[in-house]
Amino acid sequence: MSAFNAVAKGAAAVGAHLVRDVSLPALVLHRDALEHNIRWMQAFVSNSGAQLAPHGKTSMMPALFQRQIAAGAWGITLANAVQTRAAYAGGVRRVLMANQLVGAPNMALIADLLADADFDFHCMVDNPDNVADLGRFFAARGLRLNVMIEYGVVGGRCGCRSEQQVRELAEAIKAQPALALTGIEGYEGVIHGEHAISGIRAFATSLVRLAVDLQNNGAFDLPKPIVTASGSAWYDLIAESFEEQNAAGRFLSVLRPGSYVAHDHGIYKEAQCCVLDRRSDLHEGLRPALEVWAHVQSLPEPGFAVIALGKRDVAYDAGLPVPLKRYKAGIVPAQGDDVSACLVTAVMDQHAFMTVAPGVDLRVGDIISFGTSHPCLTFDKWQVGCLVDEQLQVIESLETRF
Repeated sequence: MSAFNAVAKGAAAVGAHLVRDVSLPALVLHRDALEHNIRWMQAFVSNSGAQLAPHGKTSMMPALFQRQIAAGAWGITLANAVQTRAAYAGGVRRVLMANQLVGAPNMALIADLLADADFDFHCMVDNPDNVADLGRFFAARGLRLNVMIEYGVVGGRCGCRSEQQVRELAEAIKAQPALALTGIEGYEGVIHGEHAISGIRAFATSLVRLAVDLQNNGAFDLPKPIVTASGSAWYDLIAESFEEQNAAGRFLSVLRPGSYVAHDHGIYKEAQCCVLDRRSDLHEGLRPALEVWAHVQSLPEPGFAVIALGKRDVAYDAGLPVPLKRYKAGIVPAQGDDVSACLVTAVMDQHAFMTVAPGVDLRVGDIISFGTSHPCLTFDKWQVGCLVDEQLQVIESLETRF
């Protein structure tokens, strides 16, 4: 019987060269840009008087979590119990789970982790039924669970919809001996429209005001409760609002951007330009670290190329992949030619349609690097990413844990 050795999609040996040795398509992370982004965001948050708990659901790469923690991150934010367990297995010992913990099997996953006294875990609550369920479950196991009240906006995502609901939920938590109220959380990324900036500032002000009110009434079980918000687009506004209200003095201010670690060539590139416009003191921003590399698969008509890259390989929800450079397969040292004038017009499961700009001479087998928009939905299509140096040589394989 012949043996079959499964190769993870995107896997490449350390020392392999992208244009010569790696099976494509492949998820590529550039080391210099990645390390710059980790340092840049950590410095920004620290200089704002806050702590950083980057959202790990962006990459779900424990190796990146460890780099972020080594650079000074206070903890890692995650979306659910399974992600939390994966991060714990990867060495993470402080987690903010930015959702309610719902369902007994998920509660059991967290209860198992809480057997480790060094594991610091906080989840969100926004409903008295969930509070009661959590209280019963963890009391039966002799454990105490840290919870934070989630405060939301009308028409948004999760969270209490009024300050009164927040106060009532705090009372419900106080009635559950197995629960400890450790802070309050919000997410401003669902605030859109013409007046988004003023709306975000008002939301942050309300969040801190509620924290002050709860603290004055003895609701919290920490002497310095956590106040946290911030996605990857408006983190500067949240940082300013928290700092202006002295949240860092009375509270532990925690910001949670995640996509910054890889950045992108689409929506977050635009968001970063807006941050730099608002903050004249920031002279350099984030750098795109994430690309997907693929072969030219077919050239069936003049001016039209089919690329071996599709919905199974790259995000397409917030913009199509962006052609960056063309490389000749097998030619090392690699010389990249600018093909940014080309345009991806559609993606299918395994193919991308690309118009070829005048003057760009392609042949089947050429390699093209593509930028992406919304890195979260690119990462989750891969088991392994290639971390490369300036010479495009693989220096580490980074595994995902979705």
